[in-house]
Amino acid sequence: MTAAETGGMAARPVHVGEARAAQVGEARAAQVGEARAAQVGEARAAQVGEARAAQVGEARAAAAALDLEAAGAAAELYAAHYRSLVRLAVLLVRDLATAEEVVQDSFVAMHGSWRRLRDSNKALPYLRRCVVNRSRSVLRHRVIVDRHPPQPLPDMPSAEQGAMILLERSAVVAALHRLTERQREALVLRYYGEFTEAQIAAAMGISRGAVKSHTSRAISALRDVLAGEA
Repeated sequence: MTAAETGGMAARPVHVGEARAAQVGEARAAQVGEARAAQVGEARAAQVGEARAAQVGEARAAAAALDLEAAGAAAELYAAHYRSLVRLAVLLVRDLATAEEVVQDSFVAMHGSWRRLRDSNKALPYLRRCVVNRSRSVLRHRVIVDRHPPQPLPDMPSAEQGAMILLERSAVVAALHRLTERQREALVLRYYGEFTEAQIAAAMGISRGAVKSHTSRAISALRDVLAGEA
């Protein structure tokens, strides 16, 4: 065997060792890279999770603050306007219990819509419009369904109930319910509620010109009804 052959055979193990070392190094580098990538991924996922949790917490806190604001506004409006709204509703539906229910439902609707309103100046017109619209629904329901007569009053009604019943029984109120729905609403809001034309228009969902027209026709019709009963 020549010296060249001997040297070639001796060199082969060196090449094999280097290749194995390179493979091991690459494998370890790959493992380290994967571990680092996993750590980075976990860190990012944790950051995203924390950000989402913070957003959810902020959203819940904002919703709670909004609910508190709505409850406070509803309480103030209830204290200031509940009775006047009930008086209006009584004139429209001619039933104290139903009128109270109409107004209470209107306050519930206002509370639910507070996210859109966010302003007491908008909330009161919204309440009035709700009272008018819900009173219309009551009257239409009475036409469709053969409603039973109202239950008798308690033996000792409150002073407010007594005043409401006297109001319901008056000749003018009886005549009001012989007008058309829009005429009655316009007259009640104008002369009992003391609304401006703009407020009536907003509550009834019509133009100010239509308010004038309905009011004028209502006054004329009311005079005719009362004159016929005189």
